[in-house]
Amino acid sequence: MVAKPPIPPEVQAEVQKLIDEFNRENFNDEECKELGITGYSARFKGKYLYLDRDDMGEPSPICRLTWNGKMDNWDFAIYKYSDNRYDPEEWFFPGDQYVDGTVTGAMKAGMEAYGI
Repeated sequence: MVAKPPIPPEVQAEVQKLIDEFNRENFNDEECKELGITGYSARFKGKYLYLDRDDMGEPSPICRLTWNGKMDNWDFAIYKYSDNRYDPEEWFFPGDQYVDGTVTGAMKAGMEAYGI
């Protein structure tokens, strides 16, 4: 099996722009402010992009995406708090219809799965 390459720096920058735009569009209402939810943040590690949601200044894991070489072809794994792990086989959760291989789709799915 050939190992997947790490996420290139230019892709990381593009992902960060998508996250910043998504946060501006989805986390600026009064409800989010009252709950202390400021939006998504990214962690990059090798071929993985970890999307966390910032709640009251603390990161909460939402999902992990695996880089497949294109911005519209990421593999998705939801974070399961019941097992404390990312599960690429779990497809029965609120928001699964948004998973479409994109970072934006993953963020929409995470919003539905974990509220706001």
